[in-house]
Amino acid sequence: MSQSERLVLATRYRLVSEIGHGANGTVWRGHDELLDRAVAIKELRLPEDLSEDDRVVFYRRTLREARAPAQLRTPSIVEVYDVVIEQGRPWIVMELIEAPSLEELIERSGPLPPDRVGHIGRKLLDALGTAHRAGIVHRDLKPSNVLLDGDRVVLTDFGLAFSSGSASLTKTGHFMGSPAYVAPEVAAGEKATPRSDLWSLGATLYAALEGRPPFERDNVMATLSALANEPAPVPANAGTLGPVITGLLEKNPTRRLSHARAADRLERALSGPRSGRRPATPRYRLTVVAALVAATVASCGVGATALIVGMMREGPEPAPAPAQAATSAAAGAGVPAGVASSTLAVRARNDACKIFVSIPGEAMTVLADETLKRDEARKYDQQRLNAVIYDASACDVWVNGRREPGGAPGERKNLTVTRTSGG
Repeated sequence: MSQSERLVLATRYRLVSEIGHGANGTVWRGHDELLDRAVAIKELRLPEDLSEDDRVVFYRRTLREARAPAQLRTPSIVEVYDVVIEQGRPWIVMELIEAPSLEELIERSGPLPPDRVGHIGRKLLDALGTAHRAGIVHRDLKPSNVLLDGDRVVLTDFGLAFSSGSASLTKTGHFMGSPAYVAPEVAAGEKATPRSDLWSLGATLYAALEGRPPFERDNVMATLSALANEPAPVPANAGTLGPVITGLLEKNPTRRLSHARAADRLERALSGPRSGRRPATPRYRLTVVAALVAATVASCGVGATALIVGMMREGPEPAPAPAQAATSAAAGAGVPAGVASSTLAVRARNDACKIFVSIPGEAMTVLADETLKRDEARKYDQQRLNAVIYDASACDVWVNGRREPGGAPGERKNLTVTRTSGG
């Protein structure tokens, strides 16, 4: 065990294991021994060549990173618990979220489907709305700062955030932010605003749909040149999200979508039909019925009513209710092979069976994050599993060989499964 892993901060926060590290420091899994809960601890390392004035700026920025989300109470923004100065450097104690980032998901699975990107966009818009109403601009929204915890979307890393009531801590001549996701006006040296956060949101959603940000090039200078001189590319995989993405990537901030207009377009895109086909319209023998009705009306009004009811009944039978259709499909498919020996098994009743399966631990391992096709099955034999079933009516689930009860349409189920000795 390293010296850092034996360290206890402020006599209560014990470092347990390293989660990840970068140029500016390390993120640790920790344990709050006073409240007996797991926490994340961000250790910020100061470059050795910093002057005393620069160190003061660094400390102020650290406090700002902690204060910004601490003012914002929403599930879509990471919760900060404490800031500790230990061994001459700051440590930020925050909520532990054991979930992959959007960047990791894109790298692992490639471009995401528009409906999932739309869900992510809606949650991030909510997070930005909360921050902007509090006078806080994030300034570094990008896929690596977005965590996906089941259907929860969490915006993290407010290290570059600033409040409209605080002085800027960015030194003249120092570029802050990620070039592939920074708004054009900020790259040109203008002050960041809520509209520039919305541009970064558009670039983040573009990357989720296309697998790469819109202006990414081989190096920083080429990226900034493309950002300044080239038109925003039209996303190929956006579907109904296209107007949202192009509106957010408008280079002129005065013509860029506002928060309200972006939310409105996004809601329209998500509430629209999932395919371009219109629902089938029942066909009736209108010409024959019209003639019969006309003839009957001439002789007896009551007969006309009877014929109109008969016309309605000549149409095709109504489709069965979704729950009935799903039950019939599941019953016909039988029990998948290998269920009896599996810790967890899932089979799709229909195409809405979305699952998230992971192995818990100090470093969570994601086994599945997908939507299964009708009758498609997945089986897992690991000793301990966490699973999220997003629509309990769309999936059949077996735990240690035993069938789990179903649920209502849209009902979410969270399962923690441990393999039994007989499994």
